[in-house]
Amino acid sequence: MKNIASILVFIFVFTFTIQAQKKRGYKQQHTINQQTSLKVKQMTLVLDLSDRQQQQVTPLLRAAIAFRQAAVEKRKEARKQKKRPSSDEIYVIKSQVLDNKISMKRSMKDILNETQFKAFKYIYNQRMKKKKGKEQRQRSTKK
Repeated sequence: MKNIASILVFIFVFTFTIQAQKKRGYKQQHTINQQTSLKVKQMTLVLDLSDRQQQQVTPLLRAAIAFRQAAVEKRKEARKQKKRPSSDEIYVIKSQVLDNKISMKRSMKDILNETQFKAFKYIYNQRMKKKKGKEQRQRSTKK
């Protein structure tokens, strides 16, 4: 009986460690145009955008997505070279990101009506809270 119980415990531990080490599903990479069209459609569903608003939002989102992809590629290259950015480089990057966010918010305020903009701000704030929570969980697990 002890042998059977120990074998079962060993099997459970073994399968658990294998499952823990499996990589998660590979994210599909979409082109900038595909990502933009999906994001515009999501915004249309949530904010009830008109055709004119969709046309005005599309280039803004395309530019934001292109900027984000360029930043990711730059980070990947730096990680491959095991080069950490200096404090001045970090300042410039964070400044660019904040400038982009400010310009996006101003543009969206011009495009959307009052109720749509309130909904946009609410959704954006919820996403940022979720992102901060995720970052804090990741930091706590690294220690």
